[in-house]
Amino acid sequence: MASDAVTIQVPGPHGDRDIRVSSPSRVLWPEQGITKLQLAEYMIAVGDAFVLANGHRPVSLQRFSADIDGEAFFSKNPPKGAPDFIRSVPVVYPSGRSHAQLVIDEPAAAVWAVQMNTITFHPWASRAEDTDNPDQFRIDLDPQPETDFRDAVRIAVELRAVMAEAGLTAFIKTSGGRGVHVFAPIEPVHEFLEVRHAVIAAARELERRMPTEVTTSWWKEERGAKVFVDYNQANRDRTMAGAYSARPLALAPVSTPLEWSELSDADPRDFTVLTVPGRLQSVGDPWEHFADDPGDLSTLLQWWERDLGNGLGELPFPPDFPKMPGEPPRVQPSRAKKP
Repeated sequence: MASDAVTIQVPGPHGDRDIRVSSPSRVLWPEQGITKLQLAEYMIAVGDAFVLANGHRPVSLQRFSADIDGEAFFSKNPPKGAPDFIRSVPVVYPSGRSHAQLVIDEPAAAVWAVQMNTITFHPWASRAEDTDNPDQFRIDLDPQPETDFRDAVRIAVELRAVMAEAGLTAFIKTSGGRGVHVFAPIEPVHEFLEVRHAVIAAARELERRMPTEVTTSWWKEERGAKVFVDYNQANRDRTMAGAYSARPLALAPVSTPLEWSELSDADPRDFTVLTVPGRLQSVGDPWEHFADDPGDLSTLLQWWERDLGNGLGELPFPPDFPKMPGEPPRVQPSRAKKP
């Protein structure tokens, strides 16, 4: 591994910034031979679109000690010695504890994060100025064994229709793996728990329409060969890989925004650190106008109340969350005591 360093110029809203990149020839993706410097150059190439999608909100950095096969860890607060243009914002975690969390405001901040051995960026659904109230409605379509990306695509199309009926404009991106992420801009007037309930309402409606293909079952043993609608990604301090963020998988894939018209022919293997900059130059950013027309959750929250009235209650939370009001027993069904 090289021990030298290079300094690269990163354009941004406050002019060019010089960012030092140590060990630039360190290979991060062994199968592709992609280096740390190439990842930094990728972040410059997609910088404006990346910041538009992920900037000005709390973000967690998924960092690696070596290449993608090495030890990974998450970093949330700015480390000592961070440049003075790197800022943070206090956030409240599910435990009730408050702590400072990083915010990416310009491309140079993302390149600095790469210098800190970051590969994947995980932004919150809320913005730095109002961390308690999300301005993004997010659904993660997660293929289970015996299902794949094409199954998630078919379900995403129906989910788009469900969201449109509820007054939301859906945007689509690859997850960077086998899944699909469906987002919508919303007015930041509901706290995380209410947004989660709206996500569950949409997920249940989708499950009713596609019962043999979609599941909202939290427990893996109950999901079968279906696509799981991961409603718990809507919780406070739960994040997905950000748009234009690289993933630590063999082909160096990128979580890539698409036009809906592209979806039927899309192959997530085509969208990588090496190819996405050229795609962005040729077709532009499908999420450029993401935030132009935020919707509200009133219809979905009405569906939530309707389902409550029909006996469908709260769903399980992640294991690290405190016990939540109305939550069913947080125990794997096969291990639950039988009456």
